[in-house]
Amino acid sequence: MTKYKILYAEDDQTLAYLTKDNLEQHHYDVVHIADGKLCLDAFKNESFDVCVFDIMLPKLDGFALATEVRKVNSDIPIIFLSAKTLKEDRIKGLRLGADDYLVKPFSIEELLLKIEIFLKRSSKRTVLHETLYNIGKYNFDTTNYTLSKGSKKIVLTKREADLLKLFIENANIILKREDILKTLWGDDDYFMGRSLDVFISRLRKILSDEKNISIENIHGVGFKFSV
Repeated sequence: MTKYKILYAEDDQTLAYLTKDNLEQHHYDVVHIADGKLCLDAFKNESFDVCVFDIMLPKLDGFALATEVRKVNSDIPIIFLSAKTLKEDRIKGLRLGADDYLVKPFSIEELLLKIEIFLKRSSKRTVLHETLYNIGKYNFDTTNYTLSKGSKKIVLTKREADLLKLFIENANIILKREDILKTLWGDDDYFMGRSLDVFISRLRKILSDEKNISIENIHGVGFKFSV
């Protein structure tokens, strides 16, 4: 059974305890954080399937938090929970990219239903995203490891395709060298590091005709794929 992971931001400790407990009873893995800034840090460092955000949070409110999350991931479902009942607040939340907005006091059954619906939608989008991407004028088929543009077709090695896919899914974000190595090779020793440099040089050469695409070396940290 797949155990989905929820990032839950709520500074009301009593409500947070009850909601987290109910979600966990329905087999969700829930990470509860009471601080908007720490919640954003967690989102950037861990993998989640759904975000459930209160709006009135310390340090970074739910609206600002959702805005930053959307810069990193345009698809993850976001549900706002708020005591704010004004129509303007609801509209603002949805315009920021939230999938829904529940007013407190909310029904845990309704929250569970919303989460289930959005997870189903998200899983359908993920299947599509995992197989075909558009990069500049190229079509990238991750199943067949091919980059196509018009009549031009380049067949990548599996490692090159895996690396390019990792970069695309983390576009405009700095990826640490050791994280790339552990994700693709399961290790980050010296020889794997040298291999990574070779594959990055290959991808740069292949994509050199796309002027808006770059793989930048961030000295002492890692790489940033910009598109």
